[in-house]
Amino acid sequence: MRTVDTIFGILLLIGAILHSYGTFIGYAPGSEIFVWSLAGSLAAALIAVLNLLRSRRPADRPLAWICLVSSLCWVGVALAFGRAIGNIADPRVLWHAVAALVLAGFSLRTLMGRA
Repeated sequence: MRTVDTIFGILLLIGAILHSYGTFIGYAPGSEIFVWSLAGSLAAALIAVLNLLRSRRPADRPLAWICLVSSLCWVGVALAFGRAIGNIADPRVLWHAVAALVLAGFSLRTLMGRA
C-alpha cells in the first residue's frame, strides 16, 4: 500500500509541475493571474511533498492530520476550479481532485493506525 500512496503523491507532484508549465505558457509573466497560478502550483507541490513524507513516517500523527486537511482542501480547490470553468470532468480537475482524495484517504489510514 505504501507504493500506491507514493504513486499518488508523485502524481500530485507531476500535476503541480504541469500546472507551473501551463502558467508559463498561458499567462504574461508578472501579471496577477500568473502570480496566483504559480501560488497554486506551489500549494499543490507542498501538499504532494508533505504526503510523500507522511508515507514514509507511519507513526507521525500530526503530519497525517496536516496532510488530511490540506489534501481535502486541495480537492475543494480542484472542484471549485472545475465549477469555475464549467467542466468538473476536465482532466486537470480530475487529476488533482482524485490524487488529493486518494492521499486524504491514506492520511486517514495513517491516523487510524493502519499505515
